[in-house]
Amino acid sequence: MISMPQITGADGNTLNYQDTAGEGRPVVLIHGWPLDGTSWANQVGPLAEKGHRVITYDRRGFGASEPAARYDYDALAADVAALLEGLDLKDVTLVGFSMGGGEVARYVSAHGEQRLHSIIFAAGVPPFLLKTDGNPDGPLEEAQANEMKSQLTADRNAFFEGFTPGFYSAGDQLCVSEDQLKETIAVSCRSNEAAAVACMDAFGTTDFREDLPSITVPTLVIHGDSDGVVPFEGSGQRTHEAIGHSELVVIEGAPHGLIVSHAGEFNSALLDFLDR
Repeated sequence: MISMPQITGADGNTLNYQDTAGEGRPVVLIHGWPLDGTSWANQVGPLAEKGHRVITYDRRGFGASEPAARYDYDALAADVAALLEGLDLKDVTLVGFSMGGGEVARYVSAHGEQRLHSIIFAAGVPPFLLKTDGNPDGPLEEAQANEMKSQLTADRNAFFEGFTPGFYSAGDQLCVSEDQLKETIAVSCRSNEAAAVACMDAFGTTDFREDLPSITVPTLVIHGDSDGVVPFEGSGQRTHEAIGHSELVVIEGAPHGLIVSHAGEFNSALLDFLDR
């Protein structure tokens, strides 16, 4: 039976979460930007059917979770810690999609691996998106980041309507239905305005290169080779290389939003990794 309770986050903020309360090894799914925990709808059922206890939650300022003063990754990872400790979860697999990959990396370096069994980066933003002199392989140009922030601030609804098709497109090919596209736009528009802007800054400018060496538990990197939002070569591939023991699954023709567009292939790789 699915419950929808709340827990207190690291800064006294209320976090909404969903728990299938299964008896198997817990899997905590951390959503991407600018979504909420409902974005994992295609994964919760298959995981629960395999006996896993599946927990999703809404990041502070998204979904039904309260906004807070801070949206840096130290604060966001502290919310993950509050969730795991509050529910006393052990032997956990953390799965971070897109922006959520940053929470996974920062959680490990800041809070350790004592509660973890394994981790998964799904089209994750690490190791460092922003292109700088010290990070020439970063796929996000500063001018592009500034333009995105300007557009989001000027007209958030128009921004999400323009951004979301690329989230689900491989080149010029939209890989989801119009209904799925509209639902994602609607979820995005419900995000807290300040949280959306601050989290855009956080995932675009945070350097996780010193976090990744802290990871020693089994690790899987899943990425689409047609990701136009967080390109594989500048993110997933580099994360895989930085974590020497990690496994890599590249899904052919998959865009950034592969947990929806290529849910079958994604779930197959996810469950195969979890079954070991």
